[in-house]
Amino acid sequence: MIALKLLFWLGSALIVFTYLGYGLLVWLMVKIKGARRIPADQRPDSELPQVTLLIAAYNEAAILPQKVANCLALDYPEDKLEILFVTDGSSDESPSLLADIPQVKVMHRPERRGKIAAVERAMATVTSPITVLTDANTFLSANTIRRMVADFQAPSVGAVAGEKRVISNGDASSGGEGLYWRYESYLKRKDSEWYGVVGAAGELYAVRTALFHKVPGDTILDDFMHTLLIAKDGYRVTYAPEAVAEEHASANVKEELKRKVRICAGGWQSMSRLLPLLNPFKYGTLSIQYIGHRVLRWSLTPLFLLIVLIANLILVLNGVHWVYSLTLGGQALFYLAAIAGYLLRARPIGIPGFFAPYYFFIMNYSVYLGFWRFWRGRQSAVWEKAKRADTTAKPSPRPSTTTGSSSSTMSAG
Repeated sequence: MIALKLLFWLGSALIVFTYLGYGLLVWLMVKIKGARRIPADQRPDSELPQVTLLIAAYNEAAILPQKVANCLALDYPEDKLEILFVTDGSSDESPSLLADIPQVKVMHRPERRGKIAAVERAMATVTSPITVLTDANTFLSANTIRRMVADFQAPSVGAVAGEKRVISNGDASSGGEGLYWRYESYLKRKDSEWYGVVGAAGELYAVRTALFHKVPGDTILDDFMHTLLIAKDGYRVTYAPEAVAEEHASANVKEELKRKVRICAGGWQSMSRLLPLLNPFKYGTLSIQYIGHRVLRWSLTPLFLLIVLIANLILVLNGVHWVYSLTLGGQALFYLAAIAGYLLRARPIGIPGFFAPYYFFIMNYSVYLGFWRFWRGRQSAVWEKAKRADTTAKPSPRPSTTTGSSSSTMSAG
């Protein structure tokens, strides 16, 4: 029983640290050391750098008119912004539709080799010092480019992560996803103030073009790898919460699960390729952030959720101290709430965060499925889009309509 008690309490401590303690740690470090901030950009338009806005679009013809309109509405000097779409593999009208728009440049090949191949082919043609990468189904706030470019005033900054916001459609999937991204936004802000963000979401991030890393063609979380490799090189990855990318939530929980499993498989793949970052003696604060914010979520903590539940049940059945009955009861209530969330998953949300336990369960269940898929080598890097609640209408810019924001990419994703 002593070993079981030790397993229970150590596992419980790991779980609490992963989902609450890490947030407290970064908050405390920022309080002690002070936030690392970059001054506002006071440069006139004539001194702003050239920027390429790169959008990878696979069969996105239905939404491209709205996307192009959104890009053209960005507040950045026209002569300093190139809008580049790469539509490799698309079998719809995307290439021809974009070819008729003089303000944008389009690259297209009929072969479908995946997003990474398309992005890297496009990056080889980019001549601007800064590249902003975003998705075709996300819509950017007007100040996005200006806000992200501002951080590159500091030579130590190699990449900038934008803010992802999820447009709620009122069911379990969108409610839980939005709540998750709000917490992720808080962690990103504090990570950036302490040292740097640990991976950016593919919906919106910017890099110094010269620092862009090519990654293996089978890479699943290319956005996460791109920014972590820049951080590994010794550059900071900062967070620009005012640079907003909005997208609709997954169409339903099934689609969200598909997306999460892919992310988790990519998480295991990324961890296997970023093993040196586990060494805090070499990478210092970056390693602590990487382990605390990413690695634990993708590996040990989901495993210990199951171990702690089983250990707790055995301790109660053996009549050990009454406190274990309370902890088991708390776990039972949480998982009952998750079951209730599953049963009510398609209904409108009446209480904010009601579906959080269900979404939390889906996230951690995805880690098991993702690991199995990674182990079997069954996850393709070729584009595999999850269906969104509404991909033909531009999200409303009003804050009240969003439940928002995130690495690799969590990124459990």
